[in-house]
Amino acid sequence: MSLKERLTEDMKQAMKNKEAGKLRLSVIRMVRANIKNVEIDSKQELSDDGVLDVVAKEVKMRRDSIEEFKKGNRPDLVENLEQEVAILMNYLPEQLSEAEVRTLVEQAVVEAKAVSPKDMGKVMAVLMPKVKGRADGKLVNTIVRELLNQ
Repeated sequence: MSLKERLTEDMKQAMKNKEAGKLRLSVIRMVRANIKNVEIDSKQELSDDGVLDVVAKEVKMRRDSIEEFKKGNRPDLVENLEQEVAILMNYLPEQLSEAEVRTLVEQAVVEAKAVSPKDMGKVMAVLMPKVKGRADGKLVNTIVRELLNQ
C-alpha cells in the first residue's frame, strides 16, 4: 500500500470514528491537500518519496511553530501542534537517533573529503539522501557544523 493510499484509508477511518479522530482527520486532510497542491504544481503524481517530502515539510513547519509559540508563552497552541506532529510522525520512517546521525555525518565527511566548514555543501550533498525523512535537518546541520569546525 502506498503512502497516499494509507493516508486515504486513515482519513476514512478517522471519519468513521467521528469525535475521537477529529484532530487526526483534520491533519490528514491538510496533508492530502498539500500533496494534491504539489501534484498540481508539478503536473505529475507524487511517488512515496514525494509524499514523504511533503509530510516531512509539514512536521518541520510545526516544529518551528512550536519553538515560536514557546517563546510567546502559548502552551495551548504548543500542545495542539505537538499532537499534530505526533500524528504526522506515523507517516514518516523511523527517525534516526542523534548517535546514528552522528555516525552517518562522520562517514559523509570522510566520503566527501571535507576538511573545513567551506566543505559543508559537499558533506550535505552526500548525507541528505541517506537521512531524508529519517532525521531532522536542523540536527543534521548542527552535527555537520560541529564536526567541520573541529
